[in-house]
Amino acid sequence: MSDYADFLKSKRQKENSRGFAPLSVPDFLFDFQRELVDWSVRKGRAAVFASCGLGKTPIQLVWADNVTRKTNRPVLILTPLAVSAQTAREGEKFGIECRRSREGDFGSAKIVVTNYERLHYFDPSDFAGVVCDESSAIKHFTSKRQRGVTEFLRRVDYRLLCTATPSPNDYIELGTSSEALGQMGRMDMLGMFFKNDEDSLHPIWFGSKWHIKRHSERAFWRWVCSWARAVRMPSDLGFKDDDFALPPLIVNQVKVDNERSRDGFGLRLARTLNEQRAERRNTIDVRCKKVAEMVAGRSPCIAWCHLNAEGDLLEKLIPGAVQVAGADADDAKEERF
Repeated sequence: MSDYADFLKSKRQKENSRGFAPLSVPDFLFDFQRELVDWSVRKGRAAVFASCGLGKTPIQLVWADNVTRKTNRPVLILTPLAVSAQTAREGEKFGIECRRSREGDFGSAKIVVTNYERLHYFDPSDFAGVVCDESSAIKHFTSKRQRGVTEFLRRVDYRLLCTATPSPNDYIELGTSSEALGQMGRMDMLGMFFKNDEDSLHPIWFGSKWHIKRHSERAFWRWVCSWARAVRMPSDLGFKDDDFALPPLIVNQVKVDNERSRDGFGLRLARTLNEQRAERRNTIDVRCKKVAEMVAGRSPCIAWCHLNAEGDLLEKLIPGAVQVAGADADDAKEERF
């Protein structure tokens, strides 16, 4: 009986914290950022879905500072690779002391910054709160990272998720954010607001599509707004956009000619996925040479690649280029970034 009780205890969420009135809202924050800090601190467990450039890093640093002031216990900030150093620099810039930790040691530091890949070095019982920076990293319900982070957060009182891309592909991905915050489990969310092609909570086919119930759409978004704020511009919260209104993004499409055919029968349009892949490999040389020509004499520049062969060739063609590949060790990636 005691073993079963322990099992149930291990699955239990911390009670849904109600948060507290902020103890510090510094002047360096913009007005809309102060609004988000005030709301998220009072909420205790919240998500700030704010577009790129709206200052999620200072928001999460001030949020973490408030939790440490309230509890006198540390807060852990989780970031993608190479972002932990940037977060620490931002803390120094704004006068909020935080310390990077790679192996789980952080001494008397109140705000600790590490990468998602190093979460296994830390114990959730050591922290009063956790911030997940770029929390879209845990959006997919089948990923190992999502399961690990959600289990870690389960035993922490205060939680904040920050990302600019909370659900770029499907609304049901919001369920993993809700579950991480202890608001509602993903399957509970699906059962309450969605239906699928098989009209079952456990559809037969993995590719079954989930659709929001027509009568539940308004209730669904009201529920999301109870624990999240989505902001594209300050005016979404009733503030002036001012310098946050950026000029339109300029996209220049560059075409290159390729005289090599895929099959020896002249040039023809690549229609199927296999034909497109073959064409991509068939044009590596001409495309990479064009990229190298475009970036010559410009620094810094970044080139995104679909294929490893593209990265290998660009590294040879562009003097001083450094490649960051998926197969690289995490330490190597971080150093190169």
